Amino acid sequence: MTSADQRRAPRLRVAVVGGGIGGLATAAFLHRAGIEATVYEQAPALTEVGAGLVVSPNAVRLLRGLGQLDRFRDRAVPLEVGWEFRRWQDGRVLFSQNLGEECEQRFGEQSYVAHRADLLAAVRAAVPEGALRLGIRLAGLHRVEAGIELTFTDGTHEVADVVVGADGVHTTVGQYVTETGSPRFSGMCAWRSLVPAGSAPEFARHPVQTLWLGPDRHLVHYPISGGAQINIVAFGPAHDWTTESWSAQGRIEDLRAEFAGWSDDLRALLAAAENTGRWALLDRDPLPRWTNGPVALLGDAAHPMFPFFAQGAAQAMEDAAVLAGCLADRPEDPSAALSRYEALRRPRATRVQQMSRGRAQSNHLPDGPAQQARDASFSRADPFDQSGWIYGHDAESSVREALAAG
Repeated sequence: MTSADQRRAPRLRVAVVGGGIGGLATAAFLHRAGIEATVYEQAPALTEVGAGLVVSPNAVRLLRGLGQLDRFRDRAVPLEVGWEFRRWQDGRVLFSQNLGEECEQRFGEQSYVAHRADLLAAVRAAVPEGALRLGIRLAGLHRVEAGIELTFTDGTHEVADVVVGADGVHTTVGQYVTETGSPRFSGMCAWRSLVPAGSAPEFARHPVQTLWLGPDRHLVHYPISGGAQINIVAFGPAHDWTTESWSAQGRIEDLRAEFAGWSDDLRALLAAAENTGRWALLDRDPLPRWTNGPVALLGDAAHPMFPFFAQGAAQAMEDAAVLAGCLADRPEDPSAALSRYEALRRPRATRVQQMSRGRAQSNHLPDGPAQQARDASFSRADPFDQSGWIYGHDAESSVREALAAG
């Protein structure tokens, strides 16, 4: 949208509920398009909860588009070596693939691993001062003549033309869009730990995203924070654990017990961990709709997904870019713009959501013929080809092309 277009367009007021990566990215892309947006986040501060994540090329190019890639790369670790799959019992490498140069050649950007706080800070830097309000929790929405009134638990009110729910799997905004129902427990839980690089075994310090695969469990580790820390995230049976919160603490001895009998190398890495978070993984079927008039859902509020494709943050950022593009194209009709956003984004995000769910079974196969066939397939597959439709996607170009096509 040109500056002249912005002067002619109606002045939209967008309220974004939720100050995670998806919510902040939404505000960043909207402000870049000349649309006023305010983020309302219930936490009193943006914290480091969440530890590490993979930032794949489809998210990296969006950071570049926001002008924040250099800031992000100051702390991120490029995956120059790439992927590595190891067998649970002895650490034998089942498959490895270099990423760096080939990834950039194929998809135009590298892949990185980073602390979630570093990605959040990079996106936050693209949001103007004063556009983020912390420590404020949404109580409800009401249609009023002037637009949509947001009521907060502290008794304050705001009015907006558009409301975007980027408020996670337990979304409050979702009830004003569709019948979301309650997410269900998957029977799995996740553990996360950060280990100082100086305390970790040498093999864990390599710039590699390593996946250890075993019966009913798998574990991933990679360096983050400029190589200063090793991020560990493990998945296995939930047993009686039903707490779903990234801030919930588990017992490190329980994590180590889950991987008793695994490779000595892996257990040496876990021995270096001093504490761990633990949360139950929730599952939800794809929602029948993401929008209702001028109210829309985005990120985990729209399509919560297991982290097995490492696409949660990237898909939320894609949502943000497409939603902002649609609103900038039709500011005079926000409801139509949001419907277009849903039509463009729901098929792709749903596909990633469903494939992430399917990966759980593949990663946790018991030893036997199916596991042997899976391991043999690694050497025949090209992960770049399998993931090209994810990594090669340019959300901003795709929305521009779709809108130009009518």
